[in-house]
Parts: sequence; structure tokens; C-alpha cells
Amino acid sequence: MNVSSRRCSLLHDRLHAATSKLLWIGMALVVVGIAAIVFPLISTLVATAFLGALLLIAGCLMIVSAFTIHGAGPFFGALLVSLLSIGAGAFLIVNPSAGAVVLTLALGIIFLVQSAFEIVFSLEIRPFPGWVGMLISGVLSLIMAVLIIATWPGISLIVLGIIFGVNFISTGVAYVVVSRSLDPLD
Repeated sequence: MNVSSRRCSLLHDRLHAATSKLLWIGMALVVVGIAAIVFPLISTLVATAFLGALLLIAGCLMIVSAFTIHGAGPFFGALLVSLLSIGAGAFLIVNPSAGAVVLTLALGIIFLVQSAFEIVFSLEIRPFPGWVGMLISGVLSLIMAVLIIATWPGISLIVLGIIFGVNFISTGVAYVVVSRSLDPLD
């Protein structure tokens, strides 16, 4: 048995032992995803506030580490980045509605850049199998970008919650499928 097949066997054994955990985690993610889609305003505001908390914590940690840096330039650069993180985190926590508007526009721009990359990449790999899948992904990203940017800022208070919900559902379904493929019901 070679190293690669031994690793696959060990991974399969560990996954097989965790099938019930994977199933329950997957079902919980599906429920959370459905709740996020049913209540998109609440899930958008929670996601925005959560991101704010993460930025605030990261900024506080970075400000502490800035004082361990030698040299005026690097110190002030690290201090500036940490203060910006703290400010952005505080803004998102105090005003999640306005934060959702900004994050939605950023998401639209990210989808736009992602679509351009995926479309160009698909055309570069065109003779190889799978290029159509990449092209479809790029076109879907472009459609999402156009929908978000064209309806911005009106859609800002629900789009993040819906996207998180869809992501939780797709991840949950993937966990359930993996758990059932490892331990099929008889």
C-alpha cells in the first residue's frame, strides 16, 4: 500500500467514524441557513455586527503587537492599521445598517472582480475539460454583481443574510451527503 492510498484510507476511516456528527452538523447548518433566508434582515445585521466584533478584536490585538515593532515607520504603519480596524469594527457594531450598505457594495465589487477573473481564466483553459464550468461560474458571478450593484443600496439590508443562508444550506447539504455516502441507511 503506497503512502497516498494509506492517507486516503486513514481519512476515510476518520470520516466514517464521524458520520453521525457530520449528519447532525449538516442538518443544523441547513436549519440555520433556512432561518437566515426567512429572516434576511436579522441575519444581515447579525453578520455585520459579528464582522464588526472580529475587526474590533483584531484591531486590539494588532495595537498591542504594534508596540513590539522596532522602527518608527513600521510602528506607525502597524498602529494605523490597528486603529483603522478598531474604527471599522466599532462602526459596524454601532451602526450595522450602514455597515451592511458598505459591505453589500464591497460584495458586489468582489463578485465583479471574481467574474472577470473566472471568465478570462475559462477562456484561457478552453481546450481543457472543465472550462465550461468555470465560464458558467464567471457568468453567474457577473449576474450576482450586476444585481447587487444595480439594486444597491436598497437591497443592502437583506442580501448578506440571503447569501449567508444559501452558503449555510449548501454547506449543510454537502455535510449530509458526505455522511450518508460514508454510512448509507439500510
